[in-house]
Amino acid sequence: MKIGVLVSEGPYTHEAADSAYKFVTAALAAGHEVPRVFFYHDGVNVATRLSVPPQDERHIQRNWTTLAKEHGVDLVVCIAAAQRRGILDENEAKRQGKDTDNLAEGFRISGLGQLIEMAIQTDRLVTFGD
Repeated sequence: MKIGVLVSEGPYTHEAADSAYKFVTAALAAGHEVPRVFFYHDGVNVATRLSVPPQDERHIQRNWTTLAKEHGVDLVVCIAAAQRRGILDENEAKRQGKDTDNLAEGFRISGLGQLIEMAIQTDRLVTFGD
């Protein structure tokens, strides 16, 4: 089964990003395909490479980056939600006149069309967050 995942709550304030990560890990282990995870609203904050949680806490962004590397999951961050929250890739940072970018490895910024495409191309769409 092909499963698409939508994460719309931020890390460390809600369990959505953690629950989605555990769900995707379990789905992949069970032999399902998870071609894409779409981060929307405050969920885009998962994608910042500048988060530095204490060493004894989980590192949500690193977990997702590792998952993308190991399983080829496409981690897409909504561009409008990302810009509102200061999440920028290299190209967008330059375009906006910012001196740096902060999008973590394994994530990419794109539009809502990627969410629609995911919903069309998967058998199920599972959402985490409001």
